[in-house]
Amino acid sequence: MASTSEQGHNRNAANFDKLITHCVSYGTAYNPSKAAIKVAAIQAQATAARNSLTAVNTLTPAYKNAVAARTAAFKPLDKLITKVSNALKASDTTPEVNDAAKTIIRKLQGRRATPKKTDEEKKTAADAGEEIVEISTSQLSYDNRLDNFDKLIKMLAAIPQYAPNEADLKITALTAIYNDLKTKNTAVISAEIPLNNARITRNTLLYKDGTGVVDTAATIKTYIKSVYSPSSPQSKAISKLEFVKYSN
Repeated sequence: MASTSEQGHNRNAANFDKLITHCVSYGTAYNPSKAAIKVAAIQAQATAARNSLTAVNTLTPAYKNAVAARTAAFKPLDKLITKVSNALKASDTTPEVNDAAKTIIRKLQGRRATPKKTDEEKKTAADAGEEIVEISTSQLSYDNRLDNFDKLIKMLAAIPQYAPNEADLKITALTAIYNDLKTKNTAVISAEIPLNNARITRNTLLYKDGTGVVDTAATIKTYIKSVYSPSSPQSKAISKLEFVKYSN
């Protein structure tokens, strides 16, 4: 289902087309002095707006497919990291090595080294005049997870005692998974940039103050009221055409 704003963009463009149809139907009576609202100018503006909507619609599926592929690829990562952690603990490594690995694993899984304070603990501290500042330790963005996964693999590769017999836990397998995740994350970025640029263009054409479709439509309506009067059938007909500015 399309979002409210997506439906709104289309409605604005469709209503602008209808408004232009009204203008054309007035024949020579529609004869504004302002160049920006002459028939040829607003027809060109409508075409550009429609093309910008088409560009966004064209680029959206590739982005959504890339996001879905990345989500599916990252989904098994938590379980894999847990298996890696257990394999490391079951080897002949030192507690210091395990602790170093545990720090990276916590970041990969978005866990804190110490639990967050409860509301009761915060209240007790506040009553005692103590200030509690808790900084978020979550590093679950895809870029951060990739970075921490890479660090973990490099750490494991430098630990001679980490030599699991399970194929999916070997360094070569982990590296292959990392490379696949990185490729899928890059695919999202590559699809997102042109889509964002297309949205910027669309929003400029539709909503830029003074020159966008929404403001142009308001100017056209004002001109028609000056020609036919606000209470005229012509003015009442176009007043039903609503235009709303959206930010995304």
